[in-house]
Amino acid sequence: MLNLIHPSDLSVTHGLDSARIGTRPLVQRRLADLRGCFADVPAYEAALARDNPLIYAVTAVEPAAGDGQLHYGLGVLYPGRVGDEYHLTKGHHHAHRPAAEVYVGLAGAGAMLLEDEATGESRLVPLARNTVVYVPGHTAHRTINTGAEPLVYLGIYPANAGHDYAVVGQRNFRQVVVDRGGLPTLVERAVLSLRP
Repeated sequence: MLNLIHPSDLSVTHGLDSARIGTRPLVQRRLADLRGCFADVPAYEAALARDNPLIYAVTAVEPAAGDGQLHYGLGVLYPGRVGDEYHLTKGHHHAHRPAAEVYVGLAGAGAMLLEDEATGESRLVPLARNTVVYVPGHTAHRTINTGAEPLVYLGIYPANAGHDYAVVGQRNFRQVVVDRGGLPTLVERAVLSLRP
């Protein structure tokens, strides 16, 4: 099997200042790419009218396909807020719903918003330097930067997991994470989106 994997996939280097891994393609998401993710639409439109900053970047490494193989990605999520909502990633389900994922915090402070697909139950789980978050199968997940520095993390997932952004794009997460008195707090999306 080793002879089927490109030698550059057996060991890679990265820094903590960007999500770049070697020469692999870097995916960057700016504020305009996150339309529909933030519940406070007026705050989003006002922020976008001012600027279109880089919110996060991710590089994926997919060394092999098939049973038992793993893929991984390095992400950097920059600090900031849109209204009271912290900067976040689009979030996704896995196309192969039973696939789980492990996130390893490398720098910064943030959290993972986890939402059970069957029940809609949500949990906010800390993700920071020296922490590991387990994302069970059948769980939508979104990364959120709740700190003042870039949140850098590694996500490791089965090669057959795939990414399904469509479901999240259609109905989004039921809860959002907002700053309440300097603390990340879960609130119902419907409540925040109804504010004048």
